[in-house]
Amino acid sequence: MTSLRYLHLDVFAATLGGGNHLGVVIGAGDWSAEAMQRFARWTALVETTFLLPPSDPRASYRVRIFTPHKEIPFAGHPSIGSAHAALECGLAQPHDGLLWQECGAGVLPIRVEGNGTSRELLLQSPGERVLDTGRDAHPLLAATLAGIELGVLPPALVDGGRRWWLAEVADEASLRAWRPDHAAIAALAQASDSMGLCAFARSGHPDYQLVVRAFPAGVGIVEDPASGAANGLIAAYIVHAEPHGALARGYQVSQGREIGHDAQLLVHIDGNAIWVGGRSHTVIDGTLQWAP
Repeated sequence: MTSLRYLHLDVFAATLGGGNHLGVVIGAGDWSAEAMQRFARWTALVETTFLLPPSDPRASYRVRIFTPHKEIPFAGHPSIGSAHAALECGLAQPHDGLLWQECGAGVLPIRVEGNGTSRELLLQSPGERVLDTGRDAHPLLAATLAGIELGVLPPALVDGGRRWWLAEVADEASLRAWRPDHAAIAALAQASDSMGLCAFARSGHPDYQLVVRAFPAGVGIVEDPASGAANGLIAAYIVHAEPHGALARGYQVSQGREIGHDAQLLVHIDGNAIWVGGRSHTVIDGTLQWAP
């Protein structure tokens, strides 16, 4: 039986309990990938991460990210939460305001702004590419978007560490009330080797400028309460399509209210660099008893 430190986090929460769950295991350096996968399957969280010493001299720490079914190279909220855990546990310290996270997608910078409960962490995700755009970009796209009025930007398939279909909806109220066809989203995700569909709408609310709903049927999830990587792709698409628009320098995102959460994500855009993040909270800090 192994005794290790374990943190359960609330990532991207506007209010406590409103964000995305993350389990973080500290010190499992002698665990095999199979042992990590077994524990991640047991937690049944969307992702569980394992913080390890870096193998790259440029990195502050190394993270391995597991869904209940497989290891993945990169994801947004596990990266932000793992950086929070590394700081809380004293495993890394920022230099010039940055942590450097080693993961399956390479060594990625994470910006550290503020301290304590007001600290915000923002990740610069891997480079994004717009692969295709238009309502006819895929034969299954029309069925996926049935029942919703689209906005200004055409639907797009965007890749950047993870691949998503993006669709702008005409207004916030329509997006929040939408009941999508999840089977159609799953079929599109499988046929296009993507995570699924991420829909967004512009908002005039004083606390956020974009509303996002993410449906990652490609990994068996109905709706995600807070999606760091997907929001990075949305930002890249907006900058690509509207380089001089009102959102091209950054904005705030509301996500998850339709499923009982209340996530707030921050998007900062500096030229070609897109940073996505927010605040994380440690809900449980305890000891893990497990036989790897």
